[in-house]
Amino acid sequence: MRAPHLTGRLVRVLLCTEQKTFVTRELPEVRLSFEGIEGDRHAGLTRPADVRTPWFPRGTPIRNTRQLSLVADDELAEVATRLGVPQVRAEWLGANLELSGVPRLTHLPPGTRLFFPDEATVVVEGENMPCTGPGEVIAEHHPDRAGLASRFVKAAFQRRGLVAWVERPGPVRAGDEVRVMLPAPVTYSLPG
Repeated sequence: MRAPHLTGRLVRVLLCTEQKTFVTRELPEVRLSFEGIEGDRHAGLTRPADVRTPWFPRGTPIRNTRQLSLVADDELAEVATRLGVPQVRAEWLGANLELSGVPRLTHLPPGTRLFFPDEATVVVEGENMPCTGPGEVIAEHHPDRAGLASRFVKAAFQRRGLVAWVERPGPVRAGDEVRVMLPAPVTYSLPG
């Protein structure tokens, strides 16, 4: 049985080479390696355990399954509407890949694969949970709106996008068609 799939488009490619900020900047294309986007601050085969992995002592080296941040243009627009601001831009959230045409991107299950035309493939790890950091950046761009940093967390819940890791290296470019292959559905329940 073939796994279901759909097709979207890569709107923008972004990266951050600065360690002092997570805000990304747009490039026409980047090369994905097994470590992520070459030169990006989140690239690496490993990363230190943090608040997202409380089962390890903080700082423990673990596999980096958060190499890439993916967002969807329609979900960014919905977050902006919920916040009452004209726009929320992908770079303000530290996103690397902004996609279009993938309905409910944030709801794609772990194990979903995204295939790019020149062989690059990324695998979804899971939802990128919203926090106040990107909310503070949004607030800087809309200083006339009170409380945006804290309101962002609720407004972006299940609309913040995904984190993913590189399964197969290759270039990705703005305008690329992206084939999305969902994992086979699995039902699991605890025995007994």
